[in-house]
Amino acid sequence: MRDAAVKGLERAGHEVAVIDLAADEFDPVMSHTELIAYNTGQGVIPEGLEHYVAMLWEAKILVFVYPTYWSGMPAQLKGWLERVFVQGVAFKLNKNNKVRPAMQHVKHICVISTFGSPYMYVKFVNDNGRRIVTRALRVSTGLRTRVSRFGLYAMDTATHDDRQKFLLRIEKSMAKL
Repeated sequence: MRDAAVKGLERAGHEVAVIDLAADEFDPVMSHTELIAYNTGQGVIPEGLEHYVAMLWEAKILVFVYPTYWSGMPAQLKGWLERVFVQGVAFKLNKNNKVRPAMQHVKHICVISTFGSPYMYVKFVNDNGRRIVTRALRVSTGLRTRVSRFGLYAMDTATHDDRQKFLLRIEKSMAKL
């Protein structure tokens, strides 16, 4: 799925930077010091995560590719969002302590995921991963940010043909951004 998205984005002329949290051996656990900094609004970028922040500030399109487990995103991705999208990076607070976007340079957010369950089941139990990215994260980019969602449902019973069609759909859609 990642490769199909990259291929489509590159075909559209975008420069693509890939973050592979598993390959980076990203530690999703927020340290006590990070938690205190987050809760007190210090806006401190955790040590060793500066390169992720630099990549975010350069991005005009954010594409999240992950498998959905138990109606949510993998812990590594959730931890990355919590540790990297801190005050001063993803959002800022105005004088009334209301959240304001700090990543208005992002014009499009895409979520690409697989689900073991059929579409109606996912719709019934909610797709919390998608909601985090397309609703909560969108607050950090501004309400004019466009959102695209791609899901391969009932992955457990999907045929090779189903998977190939899904990859082609991803690539074609990314090529239009």
